[in-house]
Amino acid sequence: MTDVVAALIWKDDKFLICQRPAHKKRGLLWEFAGGKTEPGETREEALKRELMEELKLEVEIGDVFMELVHEYPDITVNLILYNCTALNKPEKIEHNDLKWIHPSEIESFDFCPADTDILAKIKEIYL
Repeated sequence: MTDVVAALIWKDDKFLICQRPAHKKRGLLWEFAGGKTEPGETREEALKRELMEELKLEVEIGDVFMELVHEYPDITVNLILYNCTALNKPEKIEHNDLKWIHPSEIESFDFCPADTDILAKIKEIYL
């Protein structure tokens, strides 16, 4: 199983979503910013590194919003989503696109299957 860390980042009443590059697995699906932990890294260190690499984004990491296990055909992930505060504006470095969306807009986007329960919880809390 692979640990994957991700960030739930709010700006006013909208949160940040990222569209995966077309050439990657689950290409062009939307997801939360983040990535895999590397050996020797804490989850928080991995999240800060991934956000800096992919978005040139510095964050303050808060508590865990949700943790779940999802099995894809090619990988099983333990996904840990942290509440985070952005300290600067994200830049589109690696992703196909970035958007700030309101929870009411979730249904308008095709997300990675691992995010289904997280999105349901966001709608339950914020709608």
